[in-house]
Amino acid sequence: MDPQAILNQEVVSLKGIGGQTVGRLEKLKIRQVRDLIFHLPLRYEDRTRVQAINELIPGSTALICARIVSSTILNRGKRTLVCQISDETGYLSLRFFHFSAKQFNSLSSGTLISCFGEIKDGYSGYEMIHPEYKIIQQLDDCITSDTLTAIYPLTEGLRQASIKKAVQQALTLYNNNPDSLPDLLPSAVLSKFQYPELNQALNTLHTPAPGVSVNALVNSPNPALKRLAFEEFIAHQLSQLKSKSLDKHWQAPELKCTQKQRQQFLNSLSFNLTNAQQRVIEEIKSDCASNSPMLRLIQGDVGSGKTVVSAYAALLALSSNHQVAIMAPTELLAEQHLRNFSLWFKEFDTNIIFLTGQLKGKKRQQALIDIADGSAGIIIGTHALFQDAVIFARLGLIIIDEQHRFGVNQRMALRDKGQYKNSKPHQLIMTATPIPRTLAMLNYADLDISIIDELPPGRIPVITRAISSERRNEVVAKINNWSQQGRQTYWVCTLIEESEVLQCEAAEKTASLLVELLPSVRIGLVHGRMKATDKDQVMQAFKQHQLDLLVATTVIEVGVDVPNAGLMVIENPERLGLSQLHQLRGRVGRGSDDSFCLLMYQSPLSKTAGERLNILRETSDGFIIAEKDLELRGPGEMMGTRQTGQMQFKIADLERDTDLLDQAAEAVKIIQQCCPENIQPLIERWLGTSTKYAEV
Repeated sequence: MDPQAILNQEVVSLKGIGGQTVGRLEKLKIRQVRDLIFHLPLRYEDRTRVQAINELIPGSTALICARIVSSTILNRGKRTLVCQISDETGYLSLRFFHFSAKQFNSLSSGTLISCFGEIKDGYSGYEMIHPEYKIIQQLDDCITSDTLTAIYPLTEGLRQASIKKAVQQALTLYNNNPDSLPDLLPSAVLSKFQYPELNQALNTLHTPAPGVSVNALVNSPNPALKRLAFEEFIAHQLSQLKSKSLDKHWQAPELKCTQKQRQQFLNSLSFNLTNAQQRVIEEIKSDCASNSPMLRLIQGDVGSGKTVVSAYAALLALSSNHQVAIMAPTELLAEQHLRNFSLWFKEFDTNIIFLTGQLKGKKRQQALIDIADGSAGIIIGTHALFQDAVIFARLGLIIIDEQHRFGVNQRMALRDKGQYKNSKPHQLIMTATPIPRTLAMLNYADLDISIIDELPPGRIPVITRAISSERRNEVVAKINNWSQQGRQTYWVCTLIEESEVLQCEAAEKTASLLVELLPSVRIGLVHGRMKATDKDQVMQAFKQHQLDLLVATTVIEVGVDVPNAGLMVIENPERLGLSQLHQLRGRVGRGSDDSFCLLMYQSPLSKTAGERLNILRETSDGFIIAEKDLELRGPGEMMGTRQTGQMQFKIADLERDTDLLDQAAEAVKIIQQCCPENIQPLIERWLGTSTKYAEV
């Protein structure tokens, strides 16, 4: 039997695992025996020693041996059994909300007891609530463990005893057959970074050696845990690099334009390109002139001019008789692109199609025909571009805006629609959310990255102030005064709940209240549940200054350009991340006058929320803000709601293990040189058999 087949068996092959348990393990993504070995303990309990009551610390768990001093049933509110115990160093209360008469009788005064549980601050000193306990005859009967007790993550219906039994069986199989899970990191890597071998790391985490403390395993840098996170990072980087390497085997159309076409495009602009924009355009020109598919990410702060750079890439495709697909996450942003591209390509003989889920009937059928027969040159839309009914004639370039909103790695789906024989379209991805280097190393390792690090001349930094919601009346008065000066305002409503319904209700209530408080101010409302046509109507009215104040949810985070709007009020900014606040703030400051962003927070602010708002007041540099956001909130939260296809880790934690990323990059080079045969097994161990994370 192939040694590796031993751990590839289904978990049902283990003793005591029936159909129900298989279903529950499936929820934890445990399907094969090997999955149990990588299902690491969530925490550890220390039952290796009896602790004195006067040594206890709230929040920790402890094993206590003591004598019951008193046992009382309290009938105040919920019926409760309270036992006070003492070990001569102090007193501790045991509290039971569920108990029987038999239990009460057994826990009588003078009884010796050993108990284990979490220490909490109670009404009259420290207490344990519903501890595990055992009545003993003498203190020597208090049984301790030789090692720390591993506690595993569970799911509904799965007991700790069941998962422990399964993990121990899997470990026994592994330790009896070490070749069943070979160490794929070469000794050159392990010795360079001083990590333990795989077998040692796994056994340390599942069955810590006698004498190892909880602190050594959990609070200090644990070499065993770090080694596994390190290997997982290596696998992810190898997967991305493999994807990039495979892309290079594909052909792509060579896209070029003439000097005359270039000049015609530049003449259609009402501004001059910055040096940073010109530099990135040269990088795109070089990519598109090659017959290998471009896969490039443009990072640029709010207002840096990414869209016009992408329009130049579109010019290259159109000039080479190829179609361009431009995908945006919201209809508002797609509509903004439609307006810009229609303006910039006004003098070019090209048909621009706008395709969203709202387009129905004959108009939709005609749009699909124009796309399929090639008469549509530029196709702008939302997720609708993914649909099976959309067939491109000669798709040469894909532009995706605000990539992270679709979920990392979903870009493959649209790209595959443009695949023809051995050819794929070029792809350009834009984001106004500057990506910290640590995230870029993992999420975008298969892309070439261009950074537009220069704002157009004349952009005045937005003056940002934090103000308590108790001063709401002052803010309303400021809006009234602002409107009388002919200027416009955004009022952004946020809710901590992710429910779009609740967010929209909050915006509607705020708008109604402001209508009462500001009778002379023309007020509009935009939220995510409105029809696209209604949203567009309100946005157009705001842009044309038929409205003075726009109340909105965070739907306006991207895609709104109104230079006369120089005041933004963000309600409850403490509920949003720094990067999202920075994005919202970028909607103002687009004119030639001073602009203001008022962060109207609820008191009292937590320490982290206070730090976040201070950072926003102190800097307008999106890259600094992104790094700080990662420090304060972590990667999952920072990248927004976790989407299908976004990078997920089994063991690694970007907050805890950021320092491993550079090491992993070095290790990848060593593995590529000395043992390339380990690359695919590493990817399969951590990511499964597919190198694509997800399809849309």
